[in-house]
Amino acid sequence: MIYKTEAGEREIRRRYEHTLANWPVPAEHRVVPTREGDTFVLVCGPEEAPPLLLLHGSGSNAAMWLGDVPAWARHFRVHAVDMIGEPGLSAPSRPPLASPAYALWLDDVLDHLGLERAALTGASLGGWLALDYATRRPDRVEKLALLCPGGVGRQKVGFLLKALLYKPFGQWGRLRSIKAVAGVDVRVMPEVAEYLALMFTHFLPRRDRLPVFSDETLRKLTMPVLVVVGGRDAMFDSADTAKRFDHTVPHATVTLLPDVAHSIVGQTQPILDFLRA
Repeated sequence: MIYKTEAGEREIRRRYEHTLANWPVPAEHRVVPTREGDTFVLVCGPEEAPPLLLLHGSGSNAAMWLGDVPAWARHFRVHAVDMIGEPGLSAPSRPPLASPAYALWLDDVLDHLGLERAALTGASLGGWLALDYATRRPDRVEKLALLCPGGVGRQKVGFLLKALLYKPFGQWGRLRSIKAVAGVDVRVMPEVAEYLALMFTHFLPRRDRLPVFSDETLRKLTMPVLVVVGGRDAMFDSADTAKRFDHTVPHATVTLLPDVAHSIVGQTQPILDFLRA
């Protein structure tokens, strides 16, 4: 069970389906069978364009890419995947993170989509998943673009205390917690903040710590790599993330945005430039 109540699950699904119905570009809704259950994939962009696979963060779904897709879908066949075990339209399965299970699941997804290779873009947990796949299947990853990826820099725990402190204060507390943890301010991005508040009102996030990639594992990243991290990230030590990439993947392009928190926006064009280079 990944939701607190069935009513909460219905509310999240209703809101998500409304977003999908108003997607900014024409899109196909695909459901592909995998060993972990059905997986929902939103597909858009020219059929003949090179493939791009998107992996969202924890507590989210393909709606995360709403602002990026119009630009990216002009040049790529975009496949926005709802990750298993998250509040999208995919199966609620949560196999152990420290296992080959997620790479095998993505094998199934790519195989059913007919993709031998694809560029991958992932954020936070999706960044961890993209890294896990790229280190296990480097021959299937054309390029790798990562936003605040987990599993590299030190994972912080202080944000959990902040979230607990705000928990008793209802919707106000949830919005304050989202600002403290993700850096999303309801006064600046009201729709995003309210959507995240809805998620964490009804959704049960993962509690396990992300496995950390060894230096030896990171050195398997032979494809072009772009990494963007925020200096004020409350969840991961961004300086540590940047340092480890510089040390283990010297060909990677690493950008540390000093005044940015965990939620990184405004990178549509830099990622597109990297993917098209």
